[in-house]
Amino acid sequence: MTMGFRNLDSSDEYDSDSSNFSEENVIGDEDNHGLSDNDSSNSQDMNENDSGEDDDDVVKAIKAEKNKPRDHPPTINTEDFIVDICFHPSNNLIAIANIVGDILLYEYSNEETKLVKTLELHLKACRDVEFDDDGTVMYSTAKDKVIMATDVETGKLRQCYENAHEEPVYKLLPLDNNKIVTGDDSGTVKLWDLRSQNPVFTLKIGEEYISDMITNEAQKYLVCAGGDGILTSIDLKASKIYSTSEQYEAELTCLGLFRTETKLLAGSSTGKFYLFNWKEFGLHSDEYIGQKHSIQCMIPITQNIVVSSGEDGIVRAAHMFPQRQLGIVGQHNLPVENLDISHDGQYIASSSHNDDVKFWNISYFESIDDLINVNEKQNKRRDMINNLPSSTVKNASDFFSGLL
Repeated sequence: MTMGFRNLDSSDEYDSDSSNFSEENVIGDEDNHGLSDNDSSNSQDMNENDSGEDDDDVVKAIKAEKNKPRDHPPTINTEDFIVDICFHPSNNLIAIANIVGDILLYEYSNEETKLVKTLELHLKACRDVEFDDDGTVMYSTAKDKVIMATDVETGKLRQCYENAHEEPVYKLLPLDNNKIVTGDDSGTVKLWDLRSQNPVFTLKIGEEYISDMITNEAQKYLVCAGGDGILTSIDLKASKIYSTSEQYEAELTCLGLFRTETKLLAGSSTGKFYLFNWKEFGLHSDEYIGQKHSIQCMIPITQNIVVSSGEDGIVRAAHMFPQRQLGIVGQHNLPVENLDISHDGQYIASSSHNDDVKFWNISYFESIDDLINVNEKQNKRRDMINNLPSSTVKNASDFFSGLL
């Protein structure tokens, strides 16, 4: 996966608690607010005598919200469970890897999403799909222990490693100069040069699965998060372990870089974020409560803002410096496993257990980042349920704020 931004279809709903309303709950029927014909007539008579003008304004406000032009691609619905997604680094193309071993390539625009190619690459469930930096090669791996490099334009195989690991590969990360690193279910990391059939090095760094891997532009250190709750860094130049962190209380699930790659953020299955200084991976410098449920995935949006999601299906945004919840970017009905950001930074895509991929237009974050007041006291409860412009679910107060 790579990194992205804003919106959702009008059919999506979220009923988190009494302070958050779905469109159905707030709106009812657009014309009579969910009343029967008789009730509607009686209500209309009462409105004419009492507050008909106010009701007319409410209806206008609701319709105005519903009739705003689409600002994001339509949802993609698939037949099979989605394991991973990845945006192309320069074109409006997204790769979707599924549980039957196929990778679907979709073109997307504001008006439509169109399947352009289906690649039947693996015999078992895919685990990860990634593009190289220029988008000419697509890498994939699966439970069949095979790593493939496929030409994006022709669909032809460029390289194939069968039985690449003794255990299924869980995570794959492309590097520069035709190199990739892979981590498997049993804590083994391998560095590959596509011009050779054998790995450059093999390191056993733990006993649990490698959940995520990340490096910076210099690509000297590779940082690996593990199911054992340990953050391990590898010196890629020296082909050896650089440092090992303390063991955390739960799995470390995902990683992201911030502040011009000087800060590393790790998400966990307890809903906590741990912040590390780059090259100081032994112990975190700060920690935050991100949410009550497991954080399964994250994506940096700006140098300060992270979007994350997980078991509750809610896609949330948080400012990390200072730490503050910004609100809900969007929502799924089931857990979210993957997030990615488009090449132009306009959209985030998220995939859930509903076998769907939703797009959110997040361009508004460019202005939000500059408006954060570091001295303002946060109302965390309010911000946790606040719906940002990308979410089609509206707080009841949104409809009335300009009418009172």
